Amino acid sequence: MKRSLRRALWVGAVVAVTVATVPMASAFGAGSVTTSFTRVQDWGTGHETRVTITNGSSASLSTWRVEFDLPSGTNISSFWDADVTRTGNRVVAVKKSWAGALAPGASFSWGYNGSGPYAAPQNCTINGAACGGGTPPPTTTPPTTTPPTTTPPTTTPPTTTPPTTPPSGDRKVVGYFVQWGVYQRNYHVRNIHTSGSAAKLTHILYAFGNTTGGRCTIGDSYADYEKAYTAAESVDGVADTWDQPLRGNFNQLRKLKRMYPHLKVIYSIGGWTWSGGFTQAAQNPTAFAESCYNMVKDPRWADVFDGIDIDWEYPNACGLTCDASGPNAFKNVISALRSRFGSSALVTAAITADGSNGGKIDATDYAGAAANLNWIMPMTYDYFGAFAPQGPTAPHSPLNSYTGIPQQGFWSDAAIQKLKSKGIPANKLLLGIGFYGRGWTGVTQTTAGGTATGPAPGTYEQGIEDYKVLKNTCPATGTVGGTAYAKCGSNWWSYDTPSTIGGKMTYAKNQGLGGAFFWELSGDTSNGELISAIKGGLG
Repeated sequence: MKRSLRRALWVGAVVAVTVATVPMASAFGAGSVTTSFTRVQDWGTGHETRVTITNGSSASLSTWRVEFDLPSGTNISSFWDADVTRTGNRVVAVKKSWAGALAPGASFSWGYNGSGPYAAPQNCTINGAACGGGTPPPTTTPPTTTPPTTTPPTTTPPTTTPPTTPPSGDRKVVGYFVQWGVYQRNYHVRNIHTSGSAAKLTHILYAFGNTTGGRCTIGDSYADYEKAYTAAESVDGVADTWDQPLRGNFNQLRKLKRMYPHLKVIYSIGGWTWSGGFTQAAQNPTAFAESCYNMVKDPRWADVFDGIDIDWEYPNACGLTCDASGPNAFKNVISALRSRFGSSALVTAAITADGSNGGKIDATDYAGAAANLNWIMPMTYDYFGAFAPQGPTAPHSPLNSYTGIPQQGFWSDAAIQKLKSKGIPANKLLLGIGFYGRGWTGVTQTTAGGTATGPAPGTYEQGIEDYKVLKNTCPATGTVGGTAYAKCGSNWWSYDTPSTIGGKMTYAKNQGLGGAFFWELSGDTSNGELISAIKGGLG
């Protein structure tokens, strides 16, 4: 199984869009200031509500405070663009410090995700005045939430709102953010916010740190912590200054976590390109773990990262390079990392998804490492692709086997069942999703199994293309093995769509898996179609 990191070759722009609103609103008046509650989405077990404050007076509104009662059977699970507290069913929302005054005739929206079906809030007040027939409740003490240390300018906040509620229960939605995406690809931490993806993620994997000399080392210092962001590029609309102690992706991630307090960020080490140093690391796991701890917990960005992820491709097997450290090497490295980082830190791993007999899963004691890992991510993608240029054409991320599959054990369920059979708990396994397709050219056969002459042209790398491109240039026409494919001219592509992701999330729930992860954020559409499918499927 081959996994390309597609480093600085990956480019492309992301354009923000506004989430469409379902026209179902409840409006309340308080003098010349009004508040409306609009149902944006309702999926039965949960809903999204947009709350809009409109200043209909001739004077500037310097602050606002909205209070209301949640109807029976509903709850608030997350919120954005307001400071929100709750006592029983009573909710209090106050203006963020960065929002600034509301000019005459202007409106401001904040939002929340709730459990249960949408129902209009009751007994609403704004700035203490009755909002629509309800009796104002006793005054509630405003929340004491600490605002961000950097104060954005008083400009209109983004019009995009996180589209849906985070996954229910403990299921995880984990996405890779690649450091090199900030170059030609022009994908920045801000895009995680404007796409609505931040509200749906539970964890971000920051890829990658290097393993030079068997030690954890910075992968790209400019992208990681040196690049200066303009106000337009920055998550919160505040430009970096020349003398601030931390810039780059790390500072942007810090700002994102302030906006979305539920988010955790994990520093991922290795990957296809940088796994070579793990062989030396395995010779002295304690020293390796110490170097990783010092890098991840550097005082300049210690608050940014909640743990470490090991993406070793592959222990006691071959990836870009070959390792012969033995079946215990991975287990020993993970044990050393857990000892150094402690029980409260996240320690995770992305591993092979080779479910064949005697394959890469069998080469390493992954089960022995599981006790020291919060979760394990078998990379259930890149099974097939134009790294075999003559084919046969095959879906790169099949969920199940099918007649004619080129390699036994090269499908997601085979990997999951093998890992479970070795004693790894199902709830410690996450299913992998690729936000891209793999393709061939010179293909005459529409269905899988055709011959080819080489890799299909890709925007930034032959044989690979983002979902956000393929959905328009080569729309899916069929499915095989639980994923989608399409033939356009002589090019044949396979990739996951919102529909096939829905099927995979049903599988993940039925198997009792801990959730899903994906590679990687910039491949999705600007309004997060694929991550929405993951979130919705796991909900």
